[in-house]
Amino acid sequence: MHKLIVGSMVVVVMVASLGYKFIEKGEKIKWMSLKEVQEANIQNKKPILIDLYTEWCGWCKQMDRKTYSDKNVVKYLQGKFYTVKLNAETRNTISWSGKTFEFNSSYKTNDFALYLTQGRLSYPTTVIIPADGSAPQAIPGYLTPSEIEIILKYFGEGKFGKQSFEDYQRTFKASW
Repeated sequence: MHKLIVGSMVVVVMVASLGYKFIEKGEKIKWMSLKEVQEANIQNKKPILIDLYTEWCGWCKQMDRKTYSDKNVVKYLQGKFYTVKLNAETRNTISWSGKTFEFNSSYKTNDFALYLTQGRLSYPTTVIIPADGSAPQAIPGYLTPSEIEIILKYFGEGKFGKQSFEDYQRTFKASW
């Protein structure tokens, strides 16, 4: 009987520890390539979120650890957006909407990053391309989960272009 109790306790501890590791790891954002996003967007239009970062940016890493790993942010992005993680300093040629973007040695960044930010480079920058394909909306700086919530929901609920952000903000009720 004693062995049975000890054996049961070991199983309970193992299951609990596995559950803890599952919760600790959590669900992650499924980042897509620009090509995958363009193809998916043909079939099903959604806003596109581009996390514009650099390898040397500490705040970019912080945003990955705190914001892009937050369960509410992950769940909302996975349901409402296509998501792309893009190194602004990539030397790869980028094709987007029939245009080609190259590395710009004068700015030490890719011309696509310049296009997305209208030349106002800052890292990290959260870029949202609305579902209607209108101009990219660049939001510079580190955003916490509570700060990014209103922005994501403004675009994710289709309010962009139909309601001013200021009006949306007045009636917005945060839930994260």
